[in-house]
Amino acid sequence: MDRRSFIKNAAIIAGVTAGAAVLSKSVLPSISEENKKMKILVITGSPRKNGNSNTLADNFIKGAKENGHNVVRFDSAFKNVHPCAACNKCGMNGDCVFNDDFNFIKGNIVDSDMVVFATPMYYFGISAQLKAVIDRFYSINGKIHTPKKSALILTYADTSAKEAQPIKNHYEVLLNYLGWQDVGQIIASGVWTEGSVNNTNFPKQAYELGKSL
Repeated sequence: MDRRSFIKNAAIIAGVTAGAAVLSKSVLPSISEENKKMKILVITGSPRKNGNSNTLADNFIKGAKENGHNVVRFDSAFKNVHPCAACNKCGMNGDCVFNDDFNFIKGNIVDSDMVVFATPMYYFGISAQLKAVIDRFYSINGKIHTPKKSALILTYADTSAKEAQPIKNHYEVLLNYLGWQDVGQIIASGVWTEGSVNNTNFPKQAYELGKSL
């Protein structure tokens, strides 16, 4: 190739490269912004409608919605979810023998980008209502081992950090098994009576976590 042809070809390549740069600046950010928007499933476990963990869930949802995310909520304490009976009829990836409100979870968790667990501490563990939902994950086990984000919202009356550790361990082991990524934990200690969390900074933390996604 002579020098004149080389210069001509180089100019053509440079023009294409410049065009690609313009394209990346004008088109790719909009695609990226669209991809940022997530479907978030929030599962609560408190039987108190105005309980402290529900208040934090409210604030998290507010922040997430303000950031453009689609949030669906399942208040397990006010739903009919039968505990897993270990019959294994589902085979870990089929129809459960119980036809109840867990169907809402089945219809929303698989395509969710993020799952949030919000629970009070009851006798040093997560609430029975939330645990019933998690145990029923067994029936959809083959569908939910996909990359997702997750967060934990926990409220409890004690002020000792070590009291929250068993629930945190359960949450982290669950995520490790499912292959999900933890993106935040709001561990609200020292809140017992209904509404006491409102006198703390935890609602703001929950809101900011949702807003940061």
